[in-house]
Amino acid sequence: MKLTDLLYENVRDIWEGYLKHPFVRGIGDGSLDIERFRFFMLQDYLYLFDYAKVFALSVVKAQDSELMRHFSQLVYDTLNGEMAIHRSYMARLGISEAEAAAVRPSLANTSYTHYMLEIGHNGSIPEILASILACSWSYQVIGEALSKIPGATEHPFYGEWISGYSSDEYVASNQTILDLVNCYGDRCSDEEIARLKDIFANCSRYEAMFWDMAWNMEM
Repeated sequence: MKLTDLLYENVRDIWEGYLKHPFVRGIGDGSLDIERFRFFMLQDYLYLFDYAKVFALSVVKAQDSELMRHFSQLVYDTLNGEMAIHRSYMARLGISEAEAAAVRPSLANTSYTHYMLEIGHNGSIPEILASILACSWSYQVIGEALSKIPGATEHPFYGEWISGYSSDEYVASNQTILDLVNCYGDRCSDEEIARLKDIFANCSRYEAMFWDMAWNMEM
């Protein structure tokens, strides 16, 4: 069994909860209140800057040029690909860069990013990969699931978000992370795999907390 399969099986119930969450379901059926989505986009925009920093720490720790290229591309994909979705919505919502920069991160947001950055500074590359995978992979799973709802990708407001996270470009970027995790998994001891499962599970719980935070607009 691939390491990514082991990681997923350990958190299957948490991930199934994402698709049942009222925030996610509201995006899928178009019923989500715009103010909740606005709150989410601002918090997620802040989150992605720290998320990109975790990738950047992988560039520093990489021991060969191929890995450095992989991780530098993932930094680029985050800042110029995924963030493009956010910038588009911020323009539609009338949010300026200055307003976004002035937003205070929520407690759940800060706790999540600090956990990933601690792993980025002190952990191994496989541990860093496990910490970032929960976000990138779960958004693909959510995007693909919502894209199967009739008319969801054509929704005048939320269709762009769903299409972005189910796009070929996003799937390809996430596949790079999955492949790297599985490559390292072939060399990990049972003790190391247990550590990776723990990190992945913690970040999966943080993802659930992030959806709760967005739904409740909780600082």
